[in-house]
Amino acid sequence: MSMPKTMQGVYLMGHGGPEMLEYRNDLPVPVPDPDQVLIRVGASGINNTDINTRIGWYSKTVTGSTDKGTETGFTDLGDDSSWNGAPFHFPRVQGADVCGHIVAIGSDVSVVR
Repeated sequence: MSMPKTMQGVYLMGHGGPEMLEYRNDLPVPVPDPDQVLIRVGASGINNTDINTRIGWYSKTVTGSTDKGTETGFTDLGDDSSWNGAPFHFPRVQGADVCGHIVAIGSDVSVVR
């Protein structure tokens, strides 16, 4: 099977509301690193981590309210909004809740995988 060069998906363009999500059909198909697999996604979901990442909730600078309508905690959103405090690089494709089929493997992954 020939691997396509592009795929469809949703880019997160930065922190904010749903307006920061951009559907694209020209995303480059990733190449798996030595210990990774590439999955052709058949279905995916969005979970609370995806939403919290989009809004910047994990930033150490968010100390105020994050309730809808009183989101004062996001006014001084820092550049440390990942779980480990490292800055995110945008655009990025979110999501780990997927099902599908492995279509490529890295050099350190067993072929029986």
